[in-house]
Amino acid sequence: VQLVESGGGLVQPGGSLRLSCAASGFTFSSYAMSWYRQGPGKGHELVAAITMGGRITTYAEAVKGRFTISRDNAKNTLYLQMNSLKPEDTAVYVCGRHRTWDISSEINYWGQGTQVTVSS
Repeated sequence: VQLVESGGGLVQPGGSLRLSCAASGFTFSSYAMSWYRQGPGKGHELVAAITMGGRITTYAEAVKGRFTISRDNAKNTLYLQMNSLKPEDTAVYVCGRHRTWDISSEINYWGQGTQVTVSS
């Protein structure tokens, strides 16, 4: 199993970024996926999760209405569209594969992460 994130960078407050997580080594369409983040001095925080078919999604309160999780099962890729970014969104963003199709199952594989910095 390999998960490789990309798309992070430095952006001004109010800006947008789209993160990608390229998956390989397993049947991507059979598993729920999530984005987590860890900011400076903060713990690991769930950002968003999506079921294997993409019909059910869930978001942290802090990002609702600003972030959108999606997936392209034909491309084995998970996305996180981040709009209206705030300095408090600064973190390393990591994608994770759940143990099953269900977003309530535990994460058993993690990517290396991509840094997002929101600053003027």
